[in-house]
Amino acid sequence: MQESMKGLKRTHRCAELSTSNIGEEATIMGWVQKNRNKGGLIFVDVRDRSGIIQVVFEEESMNKEIIDKAASLRAEFVIAVKGKVEKRAGAVNENIPTGDIEIVPSELRILSAAQTPPFQIEENSKTKEELRLKYRYLDLRRPDMQRNLIMRSKVATLTRAFLASEGFLEIETPVLVNSSPEGARDYLVPSRIHKGEFYALPQSPQLLKQLLMCSGYDRYFQIAKCFRDEDLRADRQPEFTQIDMELSFVDIEDVMEVNEKLLAYLFKEVLGVEVSLPIKRMTWIEAMNRFGSDKPDLRFGMELVDVTEIAKETEFGVFTGAIKDGGSVRGINAKTKGNLGRKQIDKLVAFAKDFGAKGLAYIAIAEDGSVKSSFSKFLTEDQQTALINALKGEAGDLLLFAADKNKVVWDVLGNLRLELARQMDLMDKNTYNFVWITEFPLLEFSEEQNRFVAMHHPFTMPMDEDLDKLDSDPGSVRAKAYDIVLNGNEIGGGSIRIFQNDIQEKMFEVLGFTKERAHEQFGFLLEAFKYGVPPHAGLAYGLDRLVMLMAKEDSIRDVIAFPKVKDASDLMLEAPSRVDAEQLDELGLEVEKTEE
Repeated sequence: MQESMKGLKRTHRCAELSTSNIGEEATIMGWVQKNRNKGGLIFVDVRDRSGIIQVVFEEESMNKEIIDKAASLRAEFVIAVKGKVEKRAGAVNENIPTGDIEIVPSELRILSAAQTPPFQIEENSKTKEELRLKYRYLDLRRPDMQRNLIMRSKVATLTRAFLASEGFLEIETPVLVNSSPEGARDYLVPSRIHKGEFYALPQSPQLLKQLLMCSGYDRYFQIAKCFRDEDLRADRQPEFTQIDMELSFVDIEDVMEVNEKLLAYLFKEVLGVEVSLPIKRMTWIEAMNRFGSDKPDLRFGMELVDVTEIAKETEFGVFTGAIKDGGSVRGINAKTKGNLGRKQIDKLVAFAKDFGAKGLAYIAIAEDGSVKSSFSKFLTEDQQTALINALKGEAGDLLLFAADKNKVVWDVLGNLRLELARQMDLMDKNTYNFVWITEFPLLEFSEEQNRFVAMHHPFTMPMDEDLDKLDSDPGSVRAKAYDIVLNGNEIGGGSIRIFQNDIQEKMFEVLGFTKERAHEQFGFLLEAFKYGVPPHAGLAYGLDRLVMLMAKEDSIRDVIAFPKVKDASDLMLEAPSRVDAEQLDELGLEVEKTEE
């Protein structure tokens, strides 16, 4: 039986009702969460995006038709209820905002019946994610998912309002663009009209927003869809959303100031959290030396300590060999972990090897002060004491050391630090610890391509004092780049842009571009620069990641309505999928068949 809404108009969402509405008539509409028949009384919990309210059907005082309908209700039926709001006759439910009221109905309509869902619609579901994503339209009914998407909407709305108040203009840039050779792989879109030619979906609106600065729009923003055909990672999405902005006639201080104000505004309005301004700053090299990461989690200590000077005097070949090869020896102190058994330490060693370590050396200090070390036979007593003192080792501590090239040591100890913090429950999701990371290397050397590549992108301005090193020592050039990091996650990044033609052409040269290739790929930008370009800078946030952290979730999939899984497929839509031969013919394409 399915009825219409005709003659009924919803007056309230379920959880919009309160004790102030007692005695009033209300009409609610939503999904049946639960139906409990207690013999003479039927209790039905009705749910919508605002929450749950209880509806009570009493056999003695209601006609048989409405009681029969109420008894037939099952989970996820869609119903409309008209009735009087009353104080609960039974026990108050303190777990929900409407726990002290109920609706006594005068009318019940079943708007849509429902089959038994493949999993229960409940908070903090233990259902496997694959099943939840296959039936995402059901998963999105869960209260925690709805709270996340409501929060995401609020963040977007407040961002628009704030940036508009700061003089930014919201301008859309196209989704069909040309392919870029730098960065991740593009998603390509074949052209039906221009057979054999392809559009690309934008990895970001980078060049277009720079052109908007050339066009005099001064302050631009956009909540932009971006696409990257990246290698598989657990928490990456092939399509994601950026809060994207660009500003003219500014320096680093201007960009940081407006973004600190934006973050403080969002956290205050959405979470009631005060962000202390100004946000602390740290150079890239300081972050790497102290935390082994350019996105350091500052909610806990366990900082890296450089013990190269002590290590080079030992007879431990692992240490001295790494130092001779230009590397370093560094350590971290895992407080209270000195009692770990050999098997548990071996697990940490195996974890470190996943990040390039050949092994880990350790010193364990027992509660009674006795010391056990994996390399004590290569140390004098003074050297062992010096290593313990350097890491501020105390009874009950576990000191872990890595020796290799700096990049490997940073990666190993930086990730080991995070793993230990997870094990020790040091990552408080109720703490929001921001930091700006500045002065990134402009370039990094790619062994695979045998050339320097841009650490951010080719349009980032070198620091003025390093410009003369572009020819002589490009690897040491620092960039006018900045990332905003929250709890060990990069939530946004940007830079001052190159706006002088000669510096831009020099940058392309250092990256191995011929003049012809640079003009072929970026000619429209270089051409625009001939007609007067203002100094400009920008920044883009990952909206998905920002909302994930605000919602205290572990995955961006929990704040995206219809996400894809690790292999970039959509389990609900069953995309990507094959297309008809006629469609391929029209595009002038042929799919090459491969052996299964």
